[in-house]
Amino acid sequence: MGKTYNFRKASIKVYHGYGHKNDLVLYGHVFKNQPVLRRKYTNNILSNIFHLLKLFLVNPLAKVKLQLQWGLQIIESVSEADGFFKFEWASDETVMAGWHEVTVYAVNETGQTGLTGTGKIFVPHITQYAFISDIDDTVMVSYSATIWRRLRALFTKNPQSRKAFADVVNHYQLLAKAHTTDEVPNPFFYVSSSEWNLYNDLVDFFRYKNLPEGTFLLSQIKRWNQLLKSGKTKHEGKLIRVFRILSTFPRQKFVLFGDNSQADPAIYEKIATRNPEKIYAVYIRNIVKENAPATLQLLRSIEQKGIITCMFTDDLIAIAHSKKIGLII
Repeated sequence: MGKTYNFRKASIKVYHGYGHKNDLVLYGHVFKNQPVLRRKYTNNILSNIFHLLKLFLVNPLAKVKLQLQWGLQIIESVSEADGFFKFEWASDETVMAGWHEVTVYAVNETGQTGLTGTGKIFVPHITQYAFISDIDDTVMVSYSATIWRRLRALFTKNPQSRKAFADVVNHYQLLAKAHTTDEVPNPFFYVSSSEWNLYNDLVDFFRYKNLPEGTFLLSQIKRWNQLLKSGKTKHEGKLIRVFRILSTFPRQKFVLFGDNSQADPAIYEKIATRNPEKIYAVYIRNIVKENAPATLQLLRSIEQKGIITCMFTDDLIAIAHSKKIGLII
């Protein structure tokens, strides 16, 4: 049973979900406070630092009973100790491909609803390929290998001033449109060690840079006293999230994108070992040159399972490789 709370100042944050008729999933958080919204973008360092601090001043609500209405179905969930909740269900009705709006309701002990949060569920078309990409140092310049440089970028930049790697947008847009039509793009899933605290900023960054829209799967939320450890999350969670996507879409071949600043090559080698038939190719951005020999060794292990690999420093090289292996026409 969920607890009874005064929801007057509380909020429900709903993230993009995903799935298909027989396996739909939606995530979110319940907080005691209202969400932090960026009113404007500025290059003022103090303003950006203040905004980031507010993102980590979260106050989760645990054991809140929640409901989601999907057609005539009522699905229930309860928020966990950190306010996190998950809905997972099979749809009684056929689900068309595309984005579907959903509303999550908090329910008190009398069964009344009041507090709500809205989000969207992404049901991809069954295309030939789907793409799973890391974010930090794969798409966004984040300096994950050097803690002080990572924190400087995190604290002093905003979604519009953060940098994407040269030509990564072009590469991803070409992949999204390959072997399909503009109306039926290939699906993208962005799986990161960054925390759910940064969800809105990441969505804003991707929209501003015109990267393919997709579903974000991030790491456990952190509190203000853990801010300096942002992005430093155990990588087992990332591995589990990728396996979850693969199991949800058994009819699609996946292409994995990551970098060698942290654990992506090792994670992808484990995925390739367990699901070689599901992975078409693995791309690793060579961010840390000292890690290149170990990265190449892991990629050779992946290639032995019949999977194409590419280590690159320049996205123009990655684009040429994607054309060579037929990912891009």
